Amino acid sequence: MTPFEFEAAHGAAWQELEQALSRGERALDPERFLRLYRSACEHLALAKSRGYPTDLIDRLSILTASAHQIIYRQNDYGARRIARALLEEFPAEVRAQRRYVALAAALLFVPALVLGFIIHHRPEIILSIVDSTTAQQFAQMYSPDNPAIGRARSMGGNWMMFGYYILNNISIAFQCYVTGVLFGLGSLFFLLYNGAFSGAIAGYITSAGYGGTFFPFIATHSAFELTAIVLAGGAGLKVGHAVLLPGRLTRTASLAAAARRTGIVIAGCGVMLLIAAALEAFWSSAAWVAPQAKYAFAACCWTLVAFFFLRTPHAA
Repeated sequence: MTPFEFEAAHGAAWQELEQALSRGERALDPERFLRLYRSACEHLALAKSRGYPTDLIDRLSILTASAHQIIYRQNDYGARRIARALLEEFPAEVRAQRRYVALAAALLFVPALVLGFIIHHRPEIILSIVDSTTAQQFAQMYSPDNPAIGRARSMGGNWMMFGYYILNNISIAFQCYVTGVLFGLGSLFFLLYNGAFSGAIAGYITSAGYGGTFFPFIATHSAFELTAIVLAGGAGLKVGHAVLLPGRLTRTASLAAAARRTGIVIAGCGVMLLIAAALEAFWSSAAWVAPQAKYAFAACCWTLVAFFFLRTPHAA
């Protein structure tokens, strides 16, 4: 059966389910809603196994995910629901959005590596990105003489910095995600900008000879912080794709469906950024912790993050 024939045979049922979702599940008899949902799941599995076009698979993926949320939200509350969302739905959705995640990672890390390499060898270029006072402040933050690495001497204690890091990290992730509604251009810009800025600062700090304090500082919390920013950017790119190419749906409906699917990713990113802020405030900045200990703990954190997203959890 060709993709066209497949869609012609089942398209009416998909449209009925889409209309029911747009009006609310009570617009249909519950048994009918369940039958349509199960059929759509079967059609999605068939479409994937037969290698049908991406737009057809995406339509069915959005449709089944939206219906799934309607069906199971009524019987799943409290801590169990939160745990299921974060431990199962979050990594599963990240894997489903892996193309957007890979693009977001490239947009963040490629300019970071390129600009970091250039400024490490030509540190004077940093003055075209920040002024001399700001550049000097960044260098002082990672001086071995600084009692709290990565923190200006005038800044407050650990708890104050914890709050600052939460606000700063969440604002970056929020920018990368929410501006995706501008056909993905906002997400693209903020990923490139943050990658270029971070790489430039890293290149300048290492050119000043402070790599021995800088890299142990960023090694641990970056496992959660950078991963969360990449995931938020990937979610923003997905939203942008939904607005730019809505397919058979209206732009509003396509945006709403993409927002529902990426919502769990953003919630998970929020948890990761809280973890990153705690590590950055209480562990990464601690001058009394040996660099070797920070590297060892960082290896554990990166391994944990990789395992979390690559594993396939069993259904509850």
